[in-house]
Amino acid sequence: MQGDEAPVVLPHPVRAAYLAAEGFEDALAEELGRQGVEIMAWHGRLALSASPPVAAAWALDIWLEPELHSIASIGAAAALLRGRQRNWACHAVRHHRRATLIADRLPPVAARPLVFPAAAPTGHLGGWTLLAPDMLLLSTRKSSPFVNGAVPFVEDRVRPPSRAYLKLWEACARLGAWPMPGERCVDLGASPGGWTWAIAQCGAEVVAVDRADLAPQVAAMPGVTLRRESAFGIEPAELGAVDWMFSDIIAYPTRLLALARRWIAGGTARRIVMTIKFQGTTDHETAAAFAAIPGGRVLHLWHNKHELTFLWDREAAAPAGALPPG
Repeated sequence: MQGDEAPVVLPHPVRAAYLAAEGFEDALAEELGRQGVEIMAWHGRLALSASPPVAAAWALDIWLEPELHSIASIGAAAALLRGRQRNWACHAVRHHRRATLIADRLPPVAARPLVFPAAAPTGHLGGWTLLAPDMLLLSTRKSSPFVNGAVPFVEDRVRPPSRAYLKLWEACARLGAWPMPGERCVDLGASPGGWTWAIAQCGAEVVAVDRADLAPQVAAMPGVTLRRESAFGIEPAELGAVDWMFSDIIAYPTRLLALARRWIAGGTARRIVMTIKFQGTTDHETAAAFAAIPGGRVLHLWHNKHELTFLWDREAAAPAGALPPG
């Protein structure tokens, strides 16, 4: 990657920009390369491309309509941005003081932590950055409604047995839906219970499947039932209809893909939220196979590490004829 002070060389107009999560620039570059997208330059964690935008799971945010503008002054930059729309988020890489002075002349956009349950913001948000003191790159349209793709929450640092619940919260916020009282859920590979805790906190019933114990405070929560079985050995039909199937299992991606396909074919789950964990190199081929499942999508959550999250909805799959009979 380029250093913060290296000049940004743009041999062609910028037609898309992809924001990688910190430490996952290589995964994003590999994914884009597999799709024939060449990166002209890196600006911090922002990959600039002359190709039209494509879906990229490893991008926290995608700038869909980048524009490059020469700016004569701080005031001119702020006026340009204000004239296009109200809400802007700055991706500051270099020229920090100048970027701050521009941002100070714009309406404030506070990235306040969400209080779960909460859906993603609906306000229109653009992105901008300074490639040089007199050169501004902006995009009025982005793929993420969050400031630089970051999704902070007001955390519970006492009751959950791990911080894994933040991934479930973020996935639900992005879906705009979460487990509700009266709904039935299954959590595969549940121990020690971070996701089970988050589901039960929503008031839903949850069957936790794992050979290991849940944390005592989670096992004692109303609506929680533990089945001491292998998450891979249990058949969907054994559990009956569920509103949500959750999985944060540590396993090879190909095995997780087979598990997801089995649950979809079983026809008992209405929604699926599954973490795809990578060990060593990134298995882009299997990630692409997940993304190709009708009704599903794959994304790198802000709270993900070297992993992606698979989201699937039965109603979204139905128009594509991807559901089994009945």
